[in-house]
Amino acid sequence: MPPRQIASLIFSPILAGASLRERLIAGLGALIGISLTGMLAGLMTHHGLSPLLVAPMGASAVLVFAVPASPLAQPWSVIGGNTLSAAVGLLVVYLVPEPIIATGLAVSLAIIVMSVARCLHPPGGAAALMAVLGGGTVDAWGPLFPIMPVLLNAVVLTIAGILFHRICGRSYPHRPAPAVTAPNVPVPPKIPNFEEEDVDAALAHLDETFDIDREDLIRLMRQVEAEHIARRTALK
Repeated sequence: MPPRQIASLIFSPILAGASLRERLIAGLGALIGISLTGMLAGLMTHHGLSPLLVAPMGASAVLVFAVPASPLAQPWSVIGGNTLSAAVGLLVVYLVPEPIIATGLAVSLAIIVMSVARCLHPPGGAAALMAVLGGGTVDAWGPLFPIMPVLLNAVVLTIAGILFHRICGRSYPHRPAPAVTAPNVPVPPKIPNFEEEDVDAALAHLDETFDIDREDLIRLMRQVEAEHIARRTALK
């Protein structure tokens, strides 16, 4: 295999539709979001940066600014996922004295709690683990840790994400847009090749969890059909 082809395979985007421009915008968003989160949290509580900015926010920023359409990156996922997980981790610390068992139990329970509360957010696992392992920030805030600084961080980061994406013309909180196609090529209001019930049945049969909202999945399939119609129309 030629070196150029190998490099293309290695460095090609993992995410469908990702481009260098999109990644640069995501990086800029994370720079602004994390900086504002640390600065505003510090100003609001008259503390320095380090005690107020918790590590899971870095992972939350990746989701909010790099994949804002993901169900895992939506505002309730960021706020609820981090806060509830931190609370779960703190509760486990008080109930389970054995650190090794406590770490696994905290992350496990955090996943369950986030799933039930419909706010699954991967950095929440880190928030639960951080509460168990402790450290200067956890020790400084004690029982208030899930609220201050975790909830405060999550709220500020989410607001920064909403404002940033609005300025950039993106939908966040994400709302699926209608399918579009080439100019002068009409798209049927309801493409007959599949129904939404078929999508539900396919997801049930696959029995897997995908990082895409159901409405976005339907929109993608409608878009594929629209592009197919546009291409076949152009060939006639």
